[in-house]
Amino acid sequence: MIRGLFHEPPGVDFSRAVVAGLRARLSGHPPEAMARVTLLVNTNRMADRLRAAFAQGGPTLLPRIGLVSQPAALLPPGAVAPADLSPLALRLRLTQLVRHLLTAQPDVSPPSAAFDLAGTLLTLLEEIQEEGMDPQALETLDVRHLSEHWNRSLAFLRIVADWSARGAGRTPMAAQTDALTALLAQWSEAPPTDPVVIAGSTASRAPTRRLIDGVLALPQGAVILPGLDGDMPDAAWDSLVDPDGQGAQDHPQFRHAALLAAQSQTRADCPSWSGLRPAAPTRNRLVSLALRPAPATDAWREEGPDLSDLSDACEGVTLLAAPTPGAEAMAIALGLRAALADGKRAALITPDRTLSRQVAAQLDRWGIEPDDSAGRPLQQSAPGRLLLTSAALLGRRPEAEALTLLLSHPLTRADDRIDHLRHARALEVELLREGPCPFPDRAAVAQWVADPDTSGQADAWTDWLCDLLDRLGAAPAMAPLASHLDTHLAVIEHLSGDAIWQGEAGRSARAVVEGLRAAAPEGGDGAIGALEYTRILQALLSAEEVRETYAPHPDVMIWGALEARARTADLVILGGLTDGVWPDQPAADPWLNRAMRAACGLRLPERSTGLSAHDFQQAVAGPEVWLSRATRDAEADLVPSRWVNRIEGLLGGLGGQAAEALSQMRARGDRWLRLAGTTDQPDTLLPPAPRPGPVVPASAQPKRLSVTAIEMLIRDPYAIYARHVLGLRALGPLRQTPDARLRGTVVHTAMERFAGSKTDALDPGASARLRNILEATLEQEAPWPATRRLWLGKFDRILDDLLTAEATRRSLGRPILLEERGRWQVPGLDFALTAEADRMDDRGVAVAIYDYKTGKPPTPKQQALFAKQLLLEAIMVEEGAFGTIGKRAVDEVAYLQVGSTYAEQRVQIDADVLAATRAGLRDLIEGYRAGRPFVARLMPEALTYASDFDQLSRRGEWDDTQRATTIRVGQ
Repeated sequence: MIRGLFHEPPGVDFSRAVVAGLRARLSGHPPEAMARVTLLVNTNRMADRLRAAFAQGGPTLLPRIGLVSQPAALLPPGAVAPADLSPLALRLRLTQLVRHLLTAQPDVSPPSAAFDLAGTLLTLLEEIQEEGMDPQALETLDVRHLSEHWNRSLAFLRIVADWSARGAGRTPMAAQTDALTALLAQWSEAPPTDPVVIAGSTASRAPTRRLIDGVLALPQGAVILPGLDGDMPDAAWDSLVDPDGQGAQDHPQFRHAALLAAQSQTRADCPSWSGLRPAAPTRNRLVSLALRPAPATDAWREEGPDLSDLSDACEGVTLLAAPTPGAEAMAIALGLRAALADGKRAALITPDRTLSRQVAAQLDRWGIEPDDSAGRPLQQSAPGRLLLTSAALLGRRPEAEALTLLLSHPLTRADDRIDHLRHARALEVELLREGPCPFPDRAAVAQWVADPDTSGQADAWTDWLCDLLDRLGAAPAMAPLASHLDTHLAVIEHLSGDAIWQGEAGRSARAVVEGLRAAAPEGGDGAIGALEYTRILQALLSAEEVRETYAPHPDVMIWGALEARARTADLVILGGLTDGVWPDQPAADPWLNRAMRAACGLRLPERSTGLSAHDFQQAVAGPEVWLSRATRDAEADLVPSRWVNRIEGLLGGLGGQAAEALSQMRARGDRWLRLAGTTDQPDTLLPPAPRPGPVVPASAQPKRLSVTAIEMLIRDPYAIYARHVLGLRALGPLRQTPDARLRGTVVHTAMERFAGSKTDALDPGASARLRNILEATLEQEAPWPATRRLWLGKFDRILDDLLTAEATRRSLGRPILLEERGRWQVPGLDFALTAEADRMDDRGVAVAIYDYKTGKPPTPKQQALFAKQLLLEAIMVEEGAFGTIGKRAVDEVAYLQVGSTYAEQRVQIDADVLAATRAGLRDLIEGYRAGRPFVARLMPEALTYASDFDQLSRRGEWDDTQRATTIRVGQ
């Protein structure tokens, strides 16, 4: 006879215990008796673990194993009508309702959040059906004293509840409820004579409680509770549940206490199912007291001194408090590796997926691939990333960075990968970075192909790329959900063909896409934005997990918190024990606050904390346990988990043997942290690199420099060495922004066009003409609408001052040279000076030289020491370096500041200044020809100066106060 409530204490391998107890009760029965047993568990993982436990016990027939959440599987086929809608279809219907709300009340949330809000609303409706809440309870809620948000939320919920009752169709939760009702009715009329056992459930949901009641009423119905605390005194146990059924819901034993109270039974009426002994009984007593419901300190004072064998209870516990999450991951990886070397099975249990990925990455250095039960989110798999990356480009101009990510994805043109990568790399370097081309399109690609200085060529690949850009650009910004999906799948077909749907992740991605296609009509015919479509797709992909590991190590595992109920290992590491992770912060409910939920009889936020506490109590009861956490992350100090705080507080407060045990627990953790700290340290430390000053043979030095490079040669000679001797240059950024360099280009181009558009005195239409020129230049050079408006507004403020000064300049002469290149071979030196002059005006015999600056012009002191650009241009003019004007005298040199304000900075010029500049240039070049070192950051303009070649010079290992070390190169 198998009937009644049973339990297993914390620290027992629950799956093994269930199998052992069932075998013992069926001992002496024929083999087919096991096949007549129905075993109901709460998760598929528990079912898999039970099958493995049966297999370990030798050949046997298996019982029928099902899930408590699928009562329809216990009924004859067709006994209950299926749901009219899938969960996704229902969520899309709710999305339409939420979108109407956001349209009527736009201050609630942006329209793109409609699908996310519909997800929380669907969860609430499912909970209402699960808990059997009467929708009329919403009508009786009094929220007049609450904020306007809750009043509006309640009004909307009343509409949704009415819609759900009348027009939502048969929902999945309704079908499940009907199946449970039909199953219980069938059992009531004809109770099964074969055993029905529920194992591992904590009865945290109303349907499960109904099923448990039905099973316990059967002739051979049994329920096995996991992790029942038998060490808590009866008085404390009884205090867990209030007469109204509420109570200490955040306590790990609350669900068990509530279930026993509902059955009018005590723990004495709930015997052990298997009789297996816990791994650490003394630790169970310690943890039970530490987690005692408030006021806990009173119980600690009374019962703490009675705890015995504390050294035995704490002997297998390691308390690890790492300074950073990275150090915690490294120490955990070392512990897992050491356990493996000792022949132990080890598991990391944590709800923190970031920590688990860090630990897996650290294990990879030793070639250990853990068996991660959770896998990884589908959105992080290769098919998921391709779907999301391409979806983000729909309905908008593709940006250079996003296009590069798309082209470099491993599934893009997987059938022609090598040739594709060669073309994509050339496109990135030559067009997207060096162009620069922030928003590539067909015209930009055609220009790149036509440029003889690039490697681009018109072929099948560039045709494919242009078709891709056209498809992305033609995607509608607003369209129905089904239309967005069709457009997106056409892009995916063009990008990857069938390669994206291969493998486990590909099949999962296809299932998500097909599910969305089937449910898309429920999203309505109304147009949604491309951003909202992307958010819908991301939400669906992130909700799915995929396991792509084919050969993980069988003895190194990473489990979620639920795994502590079904599995155990020789070493269990509880990682990420910080508040907000263990326990997690309850998810915010945008529809009902805590008081409103309590008034409606719905589940309270403390429920999730209690379930996490129960998982912790079971996991900490293993034979060898680590309690691991980080004390600080990148932003702030972290608060230890409340359960760790309680254990440390109890042991520290007891003093004596308990305090010594706590000290030893911490010492064991510190040892692993010290080992982790030495893992990445090299055996020998190399001395820091010196400040480099390479000496270059004269034959290898640059034979030509521009006038702007002369200032760089004075300030940072090493940059000239790297650029002109080694031939290195920094690639432009992929994420291009409207920076100062682009603004300078725009102003230079506009002023060149304006100065060359009219040679007579300025007319009354000059202001409008100059502004139109600048606006057209911005349209051509700066493809950012907001930036164009901002820069145009700044230019408007200086327009009058600029034209007044321009009129004065035009009265003295006319522009004769605009953006023209010049070259001067310095006599007696194998060296040429080049320049591209912004503007020169004809003053008759002489010329005036002007240079536009959008930033601050150099000060007189800077001009005297470093900024030699315009003085060198003046020398070049006198030497006839600019062929269109011949040899001319120079009577004015000035910087024209065309920025937030207009100003002019004239440069002192006379025969002595030019002679000194000539001599300085000769001395500078001859000094390097004679062996002067090209010192890194010789005279930087500011401490914050950053060179493109700081990494090459290994700056950071040296600073600007150190003397340079001469390094002879090129010998």
